[in-house]
Amino acid sequence: MKYVGIDLGTTNSAICSFDGENVRLYKSQDQHDVTPSAIFIDKRGNKYIGSRAYNNAAKNPDNAATLFKRLMGTSTPVKLPAVNLVMTPEDCSAEVLRMLFSYLPEEIRNSGETGTVITVPAAFNQMQKDATMSAADAAGIGRVALMQEPVAAVMSVMRQRKNDGMFLVYDLGGGTLDVALAECVSGRVSLLAHGGIAMCGGRDFDRMLFDNVVKPWLLRKFKLPEEIATDPNYRSLLRMATWAAEKAKIELSQKESTVISLPETELGVRDLAGEEIYLDIPLDRATFDELIAPKLAESVTATRETMEKAGLSPHDIERVVFVGGPTHYKPLRDKVAFELGVAASTEVNPMTAVAEGAAVFAESIDWSSMGRGRKSSRGQLSAGGSLDVSFSYIARTPDSKAKLVVKVAGSVASGSEFQVDSLDTGWSSGRIPLKDGAGIDLMLSKPGENTFKVFVFDKSGGPIALGEDKIVISRTAASIDAIPASHSISVEARDKIGGRLVLDFLVREGDQLPKKGKKTFKAEESLKAGSAGSIKFKLWEGEIADPITSNRPIGMFEIKGADFEDGVIAAGADLICEYEVLDSGNIVLEITVPSIGGSFHSGRNFYSRQDGQIDYSDASKLVIEQANQAIARLDDMASKVEDERLDQARERLEQAAAVTPGESDPETTKQAMDDVQEAKRLLAMARKEHLKVMRKMELDHVVGFFDEVVRQHARPTEETTFDNLAKTAQRSIDNNSGEFEAHLDDLRHKNFQILWRQDWFVIDRFKGLAQSPHLFQGGAEHAQLVAMGLEALKLNDIDKLRDVVSHLNSIRIGSPSEDDMISGANIVRS
Repeated sequence: MKYVGIDLGTTNSAICSFDGENVRLYKSQDQHDVTPSAIFIDKRGNKYIGSRAYNNAAKNPDNAATLFKRLMGTSTPVKLPAVNLVMTPEDCSAEVLRMLFSYLPEEIRNSGETGTVITVPAAFNQMQKDATMSAADAAGIGRVALMQEPVAAVMSVMRQRKNDGMFLVYDLGGGTLDVALAECVSGRVSLLAHGGIAMCGGRDFDRMLFDNVVKPWLLRKFKLPEEIATDPNYRSLLRMATWAAEKAKIELSQKESTVISLPETELGVRDLAGEEIYLDIPLDRATFDELIAPKLAESVTATRETMEKAGLSPHDIERVVFVGGPTHYKPLRDKVAFELGVAASTEVNPMTAVAEGAAVFAESIDWSSMGRGRKSSRGQLSAGGSLDVSFSYIARTPDSKAKLVVKVAGSVASGSEFQVDSLDTGWSSGRIPLKDGAGIDLMLSKPGENTFKVFVFDKSGGPIALGEDKIVISRTAASIDAIPASHSISVEARDKIGGRLVLDFLVREGDQLPKKGKKTFKAEESLKAGSAGSIKFKLWEGEIADPITSNRPIGMFEIKGADFEDGVIAAGADLICEYEVLDSGNIVLEITVPSIGGSFHSGRNFYSRQDGQIDYSDASKLVIEQANQAIARLDDMASKVEDERLDQARERLEQAAAVTPGESDPETTKQAMDDVQEAKRLLAMARKEHLKVMRKMELDHVVGFFDEVVRQHARPTEETTFDNLAKTAQRSIDNNSGEFEAHLDDLRHKNFQILWRQDWFVIDRFKGLAQSPHLFQGGAEHAQLVAMGLEALKLNDIDKLRDVVSHLNSIRIGSPSEDDMISGANIVRS
């Protein structure tokens, strides 16, 4: 087997191989350890990837693609207008992967026995991981598995250093921060916890330099439009200036001060008065340190949270190992180590450690398994023939010796013996009595595979032929015993027929991976073969119990009527969900429906992650809307309680809501959406802390809505039922009952049922959705449904309009608010 590790980075990527003993780094064509993750296509159609592409990208941004890793798992287009080309983030990543793979020798590249591990940040969600696998497939890389970057970094650390202890990996790359806490005992590593920030890295430092140093200097020195960042005439200036700022930032790793410099001849841009623009901006470490301080503080907070997850204090941790390009900067390392109270270490190459660790980890994978599980650490050899004897042994260990034990199931003639010889060194154990429980230590002379031959002798000393007589024991660089899940993943389901929507967890954050399991759900409504409907398994990432729509939607496993040819999945039919969460955190699902004899697998494109993908080049309106909704909820909460998390959430939401309508920079918009998501998490924590007050506020809101809007349309029996249920909900608040949320959902549902009967409500809801194309991923499908709705409206066919509104709700990005009862999974927890 050939083992390959690839660090597919935001700004730089690297590739290594591992033969069981040694790691080899493959340099780029210009002999650099890393390859910039950049693509450049000139006007003649020539394509460049790597350093040349990166340097040309600054001068000709319309010909280039960079920083696309930050957009993985979204539907954001990567545009190269100068060559009239639009790529997806996966397309761009595939180009980089293809280039990296080309560095390998032909015997590795074209071998059917090569297994490749590609790393992804721990902060990556399910859609981002799926997109990475799609990129690997498009690049033509055969057998691929994903691995979380902090795990790879830990493997790299363990290859360099064998002593026991607790250490922390702080991996700050171009785009993301990954943090991992690991404990090593006799070469066996357990990851105790990991975390990170999806949008925190060297790229953010570059933007800060431009926004706070370069841009103000340019505006003082030259006559330029205030909104220079959005002016197409100065697009190349923007990119060149950022490129120069990055170069200066890197120089600060070696010296106390530098100059952000570019001559007029290289820039080739004039200001509004016709003056040639140049850059000559002094920059020192003190200025840079002050600029990056907020991001560093954010990273330290995330690291402390990871330590808290593991229940560890700084005194428990021996050292913090720095990985990633920005950690070359010593003041950054010193600041982080000081703030954490943990000694700093630089025992690995920060630029290549992740790729090296990935290659080492690739050796531990069982590449013959569909799920890319890890090789078993135990082996067994059966004597066969007339002997009911077997030899159990440690098949994989980082130790220099491995135990072999004899198991005798039947009877063995007294005087029988066995012997084990090393085929590598000639060492022999000598003859040992063959009896149950007999054991010896086999010395492992070298890293990688150590081969031994087993002999059995009868009581006369004659050899007995064995069906199998060779065993192979791998002396590994290190072995990972535990990999915790970085996110909680759940299926949305109703707790009973017509009940509230709840999260049914497949894996919880911190659960040990890989993890397999089986759950049984029931269909809430029937689905006929060939019909237009579907049974929806909505997948969420996060642990927010109320409302579940505050979690991150990661896609939908959907069984459509078109997916099976005969029969009906009746309401109440069993839906057996078998799942596996791999080491990487990727999910494999298979749904079996016994009533139709059908089986539906996520590997056959039933898992529709595209439903949750967002085009961040055109999502500012969506982000602003979500931020404002969350601010309204925060204002309600803040009027009732004081909590510092509300202040933290407000800061995030105000930043997100300040995004310019029509903002075309996808990084800015995605950062804003991440801020909204983090704010929702903080609001959920604050709600949990002040549960009784928050429940009362939510009940008052629902009852007030009924009194002001709904009561006039309710039947007398519905009024009585609602009022009685509101009293029941109040009692559950008074008694701290866990039933409150179910009662609240019932009240919301009754509000909705009454309004859903009203023609005006359906019409208003349709008009709102028709005028909100930003809420929909598929523009063509939205337009088609709107046309159908307008036709139904014209014919006054309100029942048809209801169907259209229901369909619109089912395809909108994410999920509706908790007050909207149209959309939701149509499965019931068994």
